[in-house]
Amino acid sequence: MTNATEFLWYIPNETEGGHRGDISGSDPFSLQTLTDHAVALEDHGWGGALIGTGWGRPDTFTVAAALTARTKTFEPLIAIRPGYWRPAHFASAAATLDELSGGRVRINIVSGQDKLAAYGDTEGDQAHRYDRTKDFMRLVRRLWTETDVTFRGEHFQVEASTASPRITPRGDRLHPKLYFGGASEAAERVAATEADVQLFWGEPLDGVADRIARLKRLSRDLDRDLPPLQFGLRITTLVRDTTEQAWADAEAKVDVMANQTRVDQHRSFKAVGQQRLLDLHARGEVLDDNLYTAPGRYGGGGAGTTWLVGSATEVASSLRKYRDLGITHFVLSDTPYLSEIGRQGDQLLPLLRDAPPLTAERIVAGDQVA
Repeated sequence: MTNATEFLWYIPNETEGGHRGDISGSDPFSLQTLTDHAVALEDHGWGGALIGTGWGRPDTFTVAAALTARTKTFEPLIAIRPGYWRPAHFASAAATLDELSGGRVRINIVSGQDKLAAYGDTEGDQAHRYDRTKDFMRLVRRLWTETDVTFRGEHFQVEASTASPRITPRGDRLHPKLYFGGASEAAERVAATEADVQLFWGEPLDGVADRIARLKRLSRDLDRDLPPLQFGLRITTLVRDTTEQAWADAEAKVDVMANQTRVDQHRSFKAVGQQRLLDLHARGEVLDDNLYTAPGRYGGGGAGTTWLVGSATEVASSLRKYRDLGITHFVLSDTPYLSEIGRQGDQLLPLLRDAPPLTAERIVAGDQVA
């Protein structure tokens, strides 16, 4: 893989321990514990981490600000929600943290369901929700790159607005990247026109290839006026020293999940992207080379619904295949989070960085996808 490929981890951002079977100390949500994770990420070759969000969890932006102050290179991918933030307020806060951290901020825009009424938000149907997200992303980007912005949309309005401080351009980076997820038609239309990076969950290669092709078509059809959309993968990677140990540990984890969760009880969640993952188990328990679908039957959600399982060599081979489809942003994780930062940083990342991408020239020369 080339230097343009980026590797992030995941910080769950919860006050209680045990997230996805994590083994935590007595104080999982302390500044020292969180800092230990961020510093370990720096020490083991990771670019940063996605920080989870949702009402009832600690404020993501505050956590990100604290961790950037205690690190040197750690880049937080800060998950935020339109409605929890107003666009101008958020644009100013993000610009401030970006300037103070030396350009380390990344943003993940989340439009999925949440306890909106708990923090005073309301929304309509899916079309309304994603239309509001589109306006939010468009307005925030304008506030980062323009001055005296006037915007009069259905959902947000500002008059002669200039965010301060101004974001310092750093090479071709004019502002923090806006990551976005979602698999519905409404979500994909927002991604095609407004996102910098579209994040996918762990679908098989053919599904990811189809979605990349569809998003590229949408970008053309909807007259995208931004640089080309980039693509990312958010997935659990269960890496062990041997294939046998990896699968033994994966099956043991699923057995624990099965004993704790009634099969399919979590399927009431109807987000299109989540349902696509849940439906994969009907195609088989293992898809492609080592994409394990069983966790989704027993409560695995989001990036925990499917896992890439195997030795570092085998998981790297699978990730390279996603890279050859056009994925350049990887957000990986497994539990225990802290120890796996080191294991995967030391064993997995070197295999990914040492391998060149598959190019047309290599295909002609007879190279195969690793």
